[in-house]
Amino acid sequence: MVVKIGSSSVATADGLVHTAALDALAAEIATLRSEGYRVVVVTSGAIAVGWRSLATADERPTDSVTLQAVAALGQHRLMRHWDDALGARRMAAGQVLMAPLDFVHRRQYLHVRRTLERLLELGVVPVVNENDTVADEEIRFGDNDRLAALVAHLVRAQLLVVLTDTPGLYTGDPRRTAGASLIEEVLYIDQELERAAGGPGSAVGSGGMASKLAAAKIATWSGVEVVIADAARPGVLAAAAHGVAGVGTRFRPDRRRLPARKLWIAFAVGASGTVVVDDGARRALTERGTSLLLVGVRDASGSFGADDAVEIAGEDGAVFAKGLTRLSMEQVVAWAGHRSDELPDGVSAEVVHRDDLVILQ
Repeated sequence: MVVKIGSSSVATADGLVHTAALDALAAEIATLRSEGYRVVVVTSGAIAVGWRSLATADERPTDSVTLQAVAALGQHRLMRHWDDALGARRMAAGQVLMAPLDFVHRRQYLHVRRTLERLLELGVVPVVNENDTVADEEIRFGDNDRLAALVAHLVRAQLLVVLTDTPGLYTGDPRRTAGASLIEEVLYIDQELERAAGGPGSAVGSGGMASKLAAAKIATWSGVEVVIADAARPGVLAAAAHGVAGVGTRFRPDRRRLPARKLWIAFAVGASGTVVVDDGARRALTERGTSLLLVGVRDASGSFGADDAVEIAGEDGAVFAKGLTRLSMEQVVAWAGHRSDELPDGVSAEVVHRDDLVILQ
């Protein structure tokens, strides 16, 4: 099981570590371990705790350089509290700091997997966080929700529990919509559900329900069940693990199981541009699983070179796929719509090979 706990549950509004919450979670982890579960924790809160340690009345910063500096102050303080909470129940905490690079190169990806698995074999509770101090991409694109989902795939978890300050996903924003009700089970994530998730939530953290829904999408697409639940609910982890109804919002695994490489393409690497294709190419990609050829391309935008990630959109502008391009943007624009026999030597007819392509809808 991978358990992710957000900043709003780890830290109070003024940046103090919520020691009672960490103690309660450590007690639950101890109970699960006695039942045979192996637990990985993904924790937020380093920036909130670090900003508090500066004893300033200023609002929390938003620029990445300051966030990195503040994370350096908060990370070891946060880890000390985790070590105390787990240590009080005779469990060892192992700090693991991760960055996007860990999901980019297969050799590094497998190395991190082996390290986490060895920690679990040794009886250690891995406590994972973004390497905020140096990995500015993680700060710029958000939060530990996505990281937790990728870690769940990495360790081949059966369950990802995302703990937050709300009971789960609602049919609407309960703060603004009268009669909004808890969604207890989700079989698949569609655009209507994504709209219901809304935007950012707490001022303490960097994510919101939309971020958690995106994490659920990553995890379910890799065959992992997900529960989004209230961190303050007593016995929340056991209830999630034992399938108790109403513990939160439970997301069933998708019938497809994306391999690690395609999961990385879909969710872990940022797109450097967009390639627009005609309706014929769209049908070929989505229905027949073909590669994307120049003959089906209408236009391209952005700034990308060979091996960069690009989004693929239809003529209506809606993005429906993502992949690694074999051509630069200049080549795509220059030869869009051309057949292979019309191309000069050295220019591939393939823009994105099907092995490097993920259909997102």
